[in-house]
Amino acid sequence: VQLQASGGGLVQAGTSLRLSCAASGRAFVSYAMGWFRQAPGKEREFVGAISWSGGSTYYADSVKGRFTISRDNAKNTVYLQMNSLQPEDTAVYYCAAYDNYYSDYDLSPRGSEYDYWGQGTQVTVSS
Repeated sequence: VQLQASGGGLVQAGTSLRLSCAASGRAFVSYAMGWFRQAPGKEREFVGAISWSGGSTYYADSVKGRFTISRDNAKNTVYLQMNSLQPEDTAVYYCAAYDNYYSDYDLSPRGSEYDYWGQGTQVTVSS
C-alpha cells in the first residue's frame, strides 16, 4: 500500500481544513487507517483512526469533537476534517494503514501497529 497525504496549509485559528490520504497498491478496503501528527520538537502523536468499513472511529482526546475521520473505499481515500483549528494543532500530519482484516474493533492508537505511512503534509495554524 502506498499512501499520499495532501491538503495541508496555513490557516487561521478557528478555521477548518480537510486532509486527504489517497491509497494505492494492495487491497485498501481491509485496512484500518489512522492519522498521526508530529509537531517540531515533539514526539509523534495519535490523532484518530477509522475501521475498514468506516463503522468505527477512535480519536485522541485532544481532537475529539473537532476532528472527524471518514473514508471512501470506492476512491481509496481517507479524510481528516479538522474544525476549530488551534495553534497547538500545528504539525506535520501523517496518514497510516494496517491490515485489520475487516474488523471494526480494536482500532490501534499505536504507531508501531501501522505498516504503511504516507509522506506527511504540513498544517500550520496561526493565532
